[in-house]
Order: sequence, then structure tokens, then C-alpha cells
Amino acid sequence: MSASRLPLLEPELTAREATYLSECVTSGYVSSVGPLVPRFEETIAEILGVKHAVACVSGTAALHLSLAALDLPATSEVFVSDLTFIATANAASYLGLRPVLVDSEPQSWNMDPSAVADELARRSARGERMPGAIIPVHILGYPADVGRILAVADAHGIPVIEDAAGAIGAEWDSGPLSGQMAGTAGLAGCYSFNGNKLITTGGGGLVASEDAAFATRVRHLSTQARASQDEYDHDMIGYNYRLTNIAAALGLAQLERFDSLLKRRRAVAERYDQAFAGLSGLTLPPQGPHKRSGWLYAVLFDDHETRDRVRLSLTEADIDARPIWRPLHLQRPHADARLVGSGAIAEDLWHRALALPSSSTLEQTSQDRVSDIVVSCILAD
Repeated sequence: MSASRLPLLEPELTAREATYLSECVTSGYVSSVGPLVPRFEETIAEILGVKHAVACVSGTAALHLSLAALDLPATSEVFVSDLTFIATANAASYLGLRPVLVDSEPQSWNMDPSAVADELARRSARGERMPGAIIPVHILGYPADVGRILAVADAHGIPVIEDAAGAIGAEWDSGPLSGQMAGTAGLAGCYSFNGNKLITTGGGGLVASEDAAFATRVRHLSTQARASQDEYDHDMIGYNYRLTNIAAALGLAQLERFDSLLKRRRAVAERYDQAFAGLSGLTLPPQGPHKRSGWLYAVLFDDHETRDRVRLSLTEADIDARPIWRPLHLQRPHADARLVGSGAIAEDLWHRALALPSSSTLEQTSQDRVSDIVVSCILAD
């Protein structure tokens, strides 16, 4: 990437991060043993408004740990959003579980609650096996309708694990979950702190939960299921998934600016909304009822050809823009997975959506360059 290229997403790193990292190096606490990991967990639990937070090495590890903690029977099915990064379904496959892919709803781009409700009702009426868990994804930082999914899941005793990888800071602003952050409504919420996320630890993740027993089990599994800190005694198959002290140092510095980072991400999204408002040939991303995290801004064009023409124009201007994820039912590792719904909505969104530069550090002049090119391409059609 050239020095002048405008990236899709980049972290904001300051002298504060350097200070905390230096303290780690000086103290010698750079691995998973160190005081900053529990401090990071306590700080982020307070921000999320949850009782328990378990930090781990990635968002994928958070999903894996959450499913492992459920101890589901082998070959159990797990409902997963069809339109998501592949890690969501992979985490189920690691454990021998079977992902069932649920199509999107067009208004939110997220898992369709009606499709979930209809499928559970159909299975119940026929006496068929229920899924072991449901994992809705808050795609691109737009909260899914978890309230409706929880209502039908709870009726059948099915745990809900929220994939909130890019949704820290997003919240519902109406309904029974009003005022809650995405990732805090189900049994667990799984977050990612990859380098492109709103908050980064370089690479890292988190499981958030109100359930003390569940969180304790997740923590136990994340440290190789070590039963005693004084001896190498392990009571089950665990994982080496604990976040490092040096990664927590980076994250703590980021959390000190959480409100500012969130505000600026949302401001970027709002500026795009204003630039594209009323523009024929383009649809704005989901607008509510929620407060988005602003992690990654994507627009929906009227057709695939226009999307690709806009992307090419941005690329020629040294601006990074990308389609969103190919639906999981079109991914070779999950091509044989069962579908709830046809997958047509997820495919359509994939064909027509384009993600635009969304960093907290994105300057007004740079964003205007992006918006001007998009508008020019639309008007020239």
C-alpha cells in the first residue's frame, strides 16, 4: 500500500499506548500473566454494563470458547447468520457442530428473526431436534433484532450467543433492550479487538456475560482448563486462548479514549449519510432503531455493475473500498450447510454493498474525496 493510499480502516495509536507498552516491557509482564489483563477486563465490563468479561486472543477464540462452554452434544446444529465473516460458522465447526445458515432481513442486513421463528415453530410442530445455540451477528456494527430472536429462543430453551465482533458501542434505542449495548442481551457477547476494530489490542477478543457460572467456565477453558495454579493439573480439554498482558496494555490505552473513538466513528457515518441523502441509485445502510457503532460504513447500490464501477473509480484514486462478505452458503467450507430461507437476500446484499473508508482518524477532506467520487459515479450513470 502506498503512503498516500486511503485505507479502509486503520487504528488510532497515541503516546498513551506507547507508555503502557513500555511499562509492560520494563516490568517483564508481557505474556498472559500480568496485572493489565484483569484491569482490561474490569474496565471493559464497566463500559459494556455487564458483570463478567473474559479476554482472549481473538474474536474467533471468543466464539469458540462460548460454544465450547455450552458443552453441546456432537453434531448439534447452531443457527448462524449467513451474511457474516466466516469465523462465526468456523467456530461451530471446530467443535464438530453443524452450522445452519439463516438468511438476512433486507432492512437491517442481519439475521432474519421471522425466519428463525418460523423454522423453530416448524421443528416444534414436527418434533424435530432444536438447534443447540443461535448466533446472530451485528453486521458492520448495526445491532440485530436480538429481542425477537431471544423471545423465540427462550421459549425453546436455546441459548443465544451474540457475535458483536465489530459492534462494541452499538446499542438499541427502542424496545425491551433499549439502552443496552449490542452483545449484552444474550447468554454471551463476543467481541473482536483486531487492528481494524473500533478498539484494538493488536489482536484480541472478549466474552461478555451476566452468567457467573458460564463466564467461569469460559475463563477455565481459555487457560488450558488448568485445575490448579500450583500444579500442571488439567480437568478437561482446554485452549491456550488467554489475552497477553502486552495486548491488554494496548487495549487499556484505547479504552481510555473509548467515548471519543466511538463519537468520531459515528461522525464519519453521519457525514456519509448527509453526503448520500436522497441520492438516486444508492441506499443508505440500516438506520435503526439503534445507535450504530460506526465500525464500517457500507452503502447499497442499485445493481452489481454500479457497485463495481464505483469501486474501480475509488481504487484508481488510491482509495480502499471493498465488497462485504460473500455469504457462507457460497463459501466452499460451508457449501453443504442447511439454509433457513433461500439465502437470496444475503446474496443480493453481497452483490450490491460496498464498504467505504471508516477510520476514526478519517479527516473531513479525505472523506469528501470518497463521497465526491461515489456521487460523481452515480450521477454519470
